[in-house]
Amino acid sequence: MCEYCLSKSDLLGMDLEVEHVIPESLGGASSLDNLCASCPICNRHKSSRIWAIDPDTRRRVRLFHPRQQQWNRHFRWSEDGTLILGKTICGRATVEALQMNRERLVRARRLWAVWGEHPPQI
Repeated sequence: MCEYCLSKSDLLGMDLEVEHVIPESLGGASSLDNLCASCPICNRHKSSRIWAIDPDTRRRVRLFHPRQQQWNRHFRWSEDGTLILGKTICGRATVEALQMNRERLVRARRLWAVWGEHPPQI
C-alpha cells in the first residue's frame, strides 16, 4: 500500500512506485532508509518537495517521512474512514501537499469501506 495515503495498489488498479523520501536532487540516497512505496498520485504531488505549509499555522514544516515517523502519530481516519486527518503540523501539511483527500480517492474509499476493504489496519 502507499505509505502516504495507505491506498492498496490492487484497489487503486495501479502499481505503486518507488519514491525517494528525500529526493536525489536534494542529496537523498537510493537506500532502503530513503525509499518508500507510493501511489503515483501521491508521488506526483510530493515531487521533489520535503517541505510544505501547515494550513492551520501557516508554518513551513517537513513533510511526513515514512521511514522515520509513524503514520498513526501524524494522521488519523475520519469517523467514516474516508478522510485522512492530520493530527500534527507535519500531518496537516502532508495531507494538504499530497492532496491525500482528493475527491476521486475519497469516493473510492467510500466504496472500499462498503466492501470491507477500508480503512486499512496498520
